[in-house]
Amino acid sequence: MTTIETQDTTTTGSGPADTARAMADTVATAAADVRDRLPEAMATTRDALAEAGRTIRTGSDDQLSAGTLVSVGFALGLLVGGANRLLVLLALVPAGAMALTLLDRQSGSSLGGPSTTIDSV
Repeated sequence: MTTIETQDTTTTGSGPADTARAMADTVATAAADVRDRLPEAMATTRDALAEAGRTIRTGSDDQLSAGTLVSVGFALGLLVGGANRLLVLLALVPAGAMALTLLDRQSGSSLGGPSTTIDSV
């Protein structure tokens, strides 16, 4: 027969208070880290969005069409796969940006100009 040794785990009542204090300290430290890194993260995000906007504006129509289709396909795959709807909507953001750029280009070139003249018969 084997004997199992047990350790006495009685506390004096300050265990939960100490645990709560330790958790509060951990949360406070994490919040301070976030506060310190937030400006850098915002600047990096702003730069990345500006670069993405430049890339979309300078991309060819074929690139924008392909990118739009890939983004929509990815979002549909997420939807069919049962992903969170917010994640699906976030996946559609690049598709919307590229589609709007394409529509803007098409409407800008077809709203009067040298290419829309009517030949007389």
